[in-house]
Amino acid sequence: MGMVGGNAPGQTPPAAAPAKPVRTPPPTRDPHTPGYVKAQELPDGQLPPANKNGNYIIGPTYRPAPEMVAGEGVPKGDVHEFTMESTESKIYPGIARDGMLRPDPNDASKLIVNSGPKPYTRKVAVYIPKQYVPGTEAPFIVGADGPDRLLFPALDGLIAAKKIPVMIGISIGNGSGDAQGSQRGLEYDTMSGLYAEFVEKEVLPVVEAKYKVKLTKNPDGRATMGCSSGGSAAMSMAWYRPDLYHRVVSYSGTFVYQQWPYNAETPHGAWDYHETLIPKSPKKPLRIWMHVSDRDNLITRDAYHDWVLANERMADVLAKKKYPYQFVFTKNSGHCDRAVKEATYPLALEWVWQGYKKK
Repeated sequence: MGMVGGNAPGQTPPAAAPAKPVRTPPPTRDPHTPGYVKAQELPDGQLPPANKNGNYIIGPTYRPAPEMVAGEGVPKGDVHEFTMESTESKIYPGIARDGMLRPDPNDASKLIVNSGPKPYTRKVAVYIPKQYVPGTEAPFIVGADGPDRLLFPALDGLIAAKKIPVMIGISIGNGSGDAQGSQRGLEYDTMSGLYAEFVEKEVLPVVEAKYKVKLTKNPDGRATMGCSSGGSAAMSMAWYRPDLYHRVVSYSGTFVYQQWPYNAETPHGAWDYHETLIPKSPKKPLRIWMHVSDRDNLITRDAYHDWVLANERMADVLAKKKYPYQFVFTKNSGHCDRAVKEATYPLALEWVWQGYKKK
């Protein structure tokens, strides 16, 4: 009679699979911590004005903004999707990480990364509002980690309410993976204008040809948007290419040291935005909306991976350089928190498009 389960007598039990390391949940940070920027704390449920700069604290509860809920009579834009293959790209032919990231024994802030070629397919979603007149030049917003299903209803509601201009939305999927050694990391965490160049040369012409839209060349009519590394990518698109973009929206921005490969010009990756680049550079024609959550990411292996501190420092240096910016600290929320986005997407978009005038 056969045995059901267990091991045969005298048989050595199989070795247990190694346990995955448990990631400690991020602690809840107090927005009034010494060293953080001074911010106006609003009553629960209230949002900052869409025409005011500065630092704000909101929460702890969130409900979708009215513009996120399809109202009666609100025209619903058309959303089209297409895919892009890495074999079609001259800029990003595709890479992937091979194996686990390992700490560099000689420098706790660095990781040992093995990476090699690998093809990818990315999705791109294009939103065209009902109010768009075919063939006319339109402002637009480029979003990371798409297709972003929250962006399109926000655009519907805001355009109908005439709170933002009639614009095209382009939501671009990443090339797969995350962080050092990945295609997404190469696109979003690299401190350069290369990703903006990729969008300009390999994405926007396809959008215009496929959907018969005309995208403005005026950088004041172009916005970038993203969450996490997508947020730092949005910043890099405008910082390194202000001839292309002037408006930036960042949620839980990865303004930390995640760049790979190493670059001596920015030795701490996106941490350098608030450490050296913004403080020591002439003011650029940028308008920036930023968010961070009280339970946002914290990695303790070095001093360069605190998402809350990084965003607090971004707000501080932007204020000192007199940039037009709004910084929102959200209580009772996590990294790239969906409830926060549903509550604040319309605010962020309306704020970042303040002052736009079509040429």
